[in-house]
Amino acid sequence: MRRLRTVFMGTPDFAVPCLAKMAEISEVVGVVTQPDKPRGRGQKLSPSPVKVFAEAHGIPVYQPKKVREGEFVSTLERIAPELIVVVAFGQILPQRILDIPPLGCVNVHASLLPRYRGAAPMQRCLMAGETKTGVTTMLMDAGLDTGDMLLWDEVDISADMTMEELHDTLRDLGAALLEKTVAALIEGTAVRIKQDEAQSCYAAMLTKETGKIEWKKSAQEIHNLVRALDSWPGAYATMDGKTYKIWRTHAFLEKVEGTPGEILGQTEQGFLVATGLGALEILEIQAPGRKRMPTVEYLRGHTISEHSFFA
Repeated sequence: MRRLRTVFMGTPDFAVPCLAKMAEISEVVGVVTQPDKPRGRGQKLSPSPVKVFAEAHGIPVYQPKKVREGEFVSTLERIAPELIVVVAFGQILPQRILDIPPLGCVNVHASLLPRYRGAAPMQRCLMAGETKTGVTTMLMDAGLDTGDMLLWDEVDISADMTMEELHDTLRDLGAALLEKTVAALIEGTAVRIKQDEAQSCYAAMLTKETGKIEWKKSAQEIHNLVRALDSWPGAYATMDGKTYKIWRTHAFLEKVEGTPGEILGQTEQGFLVATGLGALEILEIQAPGRKRMPTVEYLRGHTISEHSFFA
């Protein structure tokens, strides 16, 4: 396969396997990623995973605050890539950039488009209780994940699959699908498929407030929330003015007697909480100021009284 001159745009860990694949099959003449951000207790500026990979492999790195700035666009025009690949970059590209590469700008998106366009497709998919998802490659246009689709691949979602597990599955699937997509573009066999707007839905960005548990919802809905927010920000509930994070659960769908949020009693692996429909078993918990741990371990040194309430 002919080695194209390419530019790669991406930021988080999810994008790294795609960058590695592009470095293998093309000449990556530049990597564009978000500016370094303060992280940790010391708020030390830290590079993105994509930047770390690029610098380790001697690839030039660009970190514009806004890609639409004229100076950066001019830089891209001088670099003159034949193809731009975008994976979880975090900024919308203006038309002037989309027009630079003759083969276009290809995006690797972590959903089966047109479902779950937007910033948090994997989490929103899990929250909705979907049983299938996948990765789609598309030729970008000026809209938000609205470009013509090229290729896609599906995966099944098991009942207890967490965000971290789905992330790693789709991360590797995306790199394999990207290689097939680039080959089809070079060979001229890529087929563009319009997205069906009637089937689209939006995967809104997450906030810390997204994780607040509403106990009036069903046990299954709350279980889906917990596993969707497994890496960030985490699902949470309050008891006696203290906030607890809930990291792992099991949903019992049978009808139970109890008010939503009420502690129903202990189990072998944790304790049960009444919901709007069924009961939720809390298997892993994080108390204020403590690390996340199996609930049985937490209960060895702490008491959660039956008939007390989570709000």
